[in-house]
Amino acid sequence: MKGRSISAGEGEGKAVILTEAFSFLGGVDSKTGELTVATGKAGTSISRKVFIFPKGRGSTVGSYTILDLKKHGNQPSAIINEKAETIVATGAVMAGVPMVDSLDISLFRDGDDVFVDGDTGMVSIAGVKESEVTTSILQCKERILILKRSDKVGTNQGKWAGVSGYIEPGESPEQTAPREIREELSINDFVMRAKADPIIIREPGHIWTIYPFLFETESQDVTTDWEHTDHKWVRPEEVRDYDVVPGFLKLLNDLKLV
Repeated sequence: MKGRSISAGEGEGKAVILTEAFSFLGGVDSKTGELTVATGKAGTSISRKVFIFPKGRGSTVGSYTILDLKKHGNQPSAIINEKAETIVATGAVMAGVPMVDSLDISLFRDGDDVFVDGDTGMVSIAGVKESEVTTSILQCKERILILKRSDKVGTNQGKWAGVSGYIEPGESPEQTAPREIREELSINDFVMRAKADPIIIREPGHIWTIYPFLFETESQDVTTDWEHTDHKWVRPEEVRDYDVVPGFLKLLNDLKLV
């Protein structure tokens, strides 16, 4: 995953995650490296861990608390924020703690083995593969096409989805999406109507970056390939009645179909 570099250096360790804004002043005991009761994780050590929370808050003394953690050998090995603010960023730089922001922290789990490169902003999780794919919705008049994934595909067998496929090396999402439609549905008569910002979701062992597209066609006559066992043309609001792949309803919402 690519975030924004805030403080240089490399660090790795087990993830400790808070879901609320955090103040180093009063939030951690610098002599032990343990979080206080104010955090909801009293007694959890952030010493030599990758400490992940949405953003900092509180007094500017918090910057010096991070430095004090280092003096006691209890500093985090790295910090990840969704949005860095001055207090934590300054403390991380002063204490030489690698720090990255602009990442969706919901993608991390407590205990993940996380590596942070504060120089490049790159962050990885051991044992978790990352892939970029496209998912295209084909629309004909008031209905959209949903496809039931076969047991021959690698993931989400038996669930309903759009036309999905991996982005090949050197290929843009705009090139992948129509290629996959031609390959999976054996049609060529369609035009792109919309695209949405990428959606990132985590499943066991995998983080998917999904690029959503909407295409329009004049005919509902399609022939599916081995990746699917069934297909249906449905109204967008009817999709909720089907067992769909993770993120599919958000994708429809982002394409303004529901």
